[in-house]
Amino acid sequence: MVAPLSVVAVSGSLHSPSKSTALLGAITESLARKVNIEVTLIEVSVLGAGLGGALDRGQLDESAAAAIADVEAADLLVVASPVYRASYTGLFKHLFDLVNQGALSGTPVIVAASGGSDLHSLVIEHQLKPLFAFFDAFTLPLGVYANNADYSDYSDYTVTGEALLERIERVTTSAAELLTEGNR
Repeated sequence: MVAPLSVVAVSGSLHSPSKSTALLGAITESLARKVNIEVTLIEVSVLGAGLGGALDRGQLDESAAAAIADVEAADLLVVASPVYRASYTGLFKHLFDLVNQGALSGTPVIVAASGGSDLHSLVIEHQLKPLFAFFDAFTLPLGVYANNADYSDYSDYTVTGEALLERIERVTTSAAELLTEGNR
């Protein structure tokens, strides 16, 4: 049996539960129906001060250091952040500030974001993709953006938007093809 691929899902939300984490769940569940994967979820809200209080990697606590190591070793990254002041959250950016610059070279990345309205959807093209281009990662061409109307309610944030679910299927099909064709 082939070992599962390591998929690391990073939620930039500062709250739990969150729409961004729910979006990551929908994406990784869709991908798991196509490819044998093992998912590691990293929530910056859980890492908190162990991440945010560190000015360099030597100051990270054990859980934050493990999260960075997981990101650097991933076969595929799936990242999502809520849109905050036209960008991803600061703690999300700080996590990636501490990732070794060469560690993500060629690593496939699915980028996703959540926001109150479609007016924030450009965060995919203008913030998330350039961040991963810096790392020389392979960002999949199709990003995933969800607005408030794409969730069932505010208690569990279940993804229900039909167009969003179709977009998730498209991006996870592309990712599965990339991962199984040995193009990684």
